[in-house]
Amino acid sequence: MAPPHSARAIDLARWDGSDWLAEEWRALEAHARWPTQSHAFAAALTPLIEGQRRKLLGLRAGGTISALLPLCRDAGAIGRWRIAGSRELFEPGDLLAARPDDAAPIADALARLRKPLSFDRISADSPLLPALRRAMHRRGLLSVRPAMPCPLIVLDESWRDPESHFNSGRRSDFRRAARRAEALGPVTFETLAPGLQDFDALFDEAIGVEAKSWKLEAGSAIAVDRRRETFFRRFFREAAAEGRFRLSFMRIGGEAVAMQLAQVSDDRYWLFKIGHDERFGKCSPGTLLMLHTLRWAAGEGLRSYELLGEAEGWITRFWTQEQRACVRVRTYPARVSGALALAADGAHWVWQRLVRRGA
Repeated sequence: MAPPHSARAIDLARWDGSDWLAEEWRALEAHARWPTQSHAFAAALTPLIEGQRRKLLGLRAGGTISALLPLCRDAGAIGRWRIAGSRELFEPGDLLAARPDDAAPIADALARLRKPLSFDRISADSPLLPALRRAMHRRGLLSVRPAMPCPLIVLDESWRDPESHFNSGRRSDFRRAARRAEALGPVTFETLAPGLQDFDALFDEAIGVEAKSWKLEAGSAIAVDRRRETFFRRFFREAAAEGRFRLSFMRIGGEAVAMQLAQVSDDRYWLFKIGHDERFGKCSPGTLLMLHTLRWAAGEGLRSYELLGEAEGWITRFWTQEQRACVRVRTYPARVSGALALAADGAHWVWQRLVRRGA
């Protein structure tokens, strides 16, 4: 099927599986802010958003695709458009655009949608925000509020010795944890870039380690949800094929006791998943493995170590207070669907206030 030609934003969903679009999407990834903007990430989402309505807003100018934004929503009258996969994985995302000016046609297309938008975590400095403010003028309401930021550690040569960034008390804790681990058997660390031949066995070993942690009972372990397991397997397998996947283990006596699933792109270490075997909790395997991967990333000359999840207390108190700011964006079109969404959000806000006062 031949590609479409249009000077304004159009829905490319019908060409989503086409080779030409995949090729242009990959070329556009040079402008990505997050690994979640990649073609591999979007392509792997299929099992997670099955049954949902989909759009792929794109801007084609000068013979090439210059902007892309994949969307999905629940079917029905109250479904809101959101960045595909954001609710299922709660990872940050954004418009993928070659130039800031490319945001305007996409924002105009978003403002013309009949359903509200709900973007939970996008870059606070995204060019989509000022463009959407202009596009929503006299078309409805726009709400932009702070969202959970993403922690990061800016790397330099000093991180080849990560322990040096902590006070004497913390360094003593690291040494104590290492001694406890060594008392159980030989301790080794490894960061691997597996090829496709080795990928599945190593991936299975990693999610097996995570399933021995508190995440299993909490229901957040990859192995708990077959759809999420399928997504991560497809996404990381594609990264492995491109040489960007990194899998790290801490082993005691040859047994994996902690793991990390990450991707290297844009000279950054993007950490997606961590886990450790609770049986070895007293020797802090997750902490020791993180020290190893920080040392490894600095040794590779990477620019930063990016923790894609939430800025939880154990991260901000212990590892870093540097963050990538994110915002939550919601629109309320001047139509019935927008009024219903605004009423629902208002009722939720009032309920939260009452609950906090009651506590």
